[in-house]
Amino acid sequence: MPQEVNLYLVPTPIGNLDDITLRAIKVLKEVDVVLAEDTRTSGKLLKHLAISKPLQSYHIHNEHKAVEQLISRMQNGETFALVSDAGTPAISDPGFLLVREAIAAGLEVNCLPGATAFVPALVNSGLPADKFVFEGFLPHKKGRQTRLKKLAEEERTIILYESPHRLIKCLEQLKEFLGDRQASVSRELTKMFEETARGTLSELITYFTEKGVKGEFVVVIEGVS
Repeated sequence: MPQEVNLYLVPTPIGNLDDITLRAIKVLKEVDVVLAEDTRTSGKLLKHLAISKPLQSYHIHNEHKAVEQLISRMQNGETFALVSDAGTPAISDPGFLLVREAIAAGLEVNCLPGATAFVPALVNSGLPADKFVFEGFLPHKKGRQTRLKKLAEEERTIILYESPHRLIKCLEQLKEFLGDRQASVSRELTKMFEETARGTLSELITYFTEKGVKGEFVVVIEGVS
């Protein structure tokens, strides 16, 4: 028989609450504790799903302090579900450290399939999706130019996350270092004002400068020819 799972990684909707899977609901009902990036956000989701479970805060600021105790509790028989505010845990969110330490301790880890922002953005971009590189958020300062120079040589389709107040600067720097390539920008995926804009980086800079920038963004850029 399969070993009992100690830690589940449970993707949560990135906007549309209907994107929660039946399996995710089942797991959230069965575990002992839900580890949440923000207990207020996850509390609303659990309430929507009519699930009553203890919530414990687990985020980037406390994960190093919390890991040892959590591993000990798993070894003593407790089961946990790790969720982020939106999407799949450990994808530009906390989770990697806990997974690594749980595996090192011989515990069973299981990640459920589910929502994550970069997959629909990539497929919807119209750019090649057979080979791609996911960069998450670029460094804000130190190492940013070095990373952009490396991406300029990348042949695969490139995927980035970007915040609204940095989007225009990001597009301008991509144009400067990579050239005026084809790209797409998806915002507010699965939400009411979901939008994907496609064109050259120059066209996208003009579009979002005129339209204004609101929401969370996934930027997809073609690789070098």
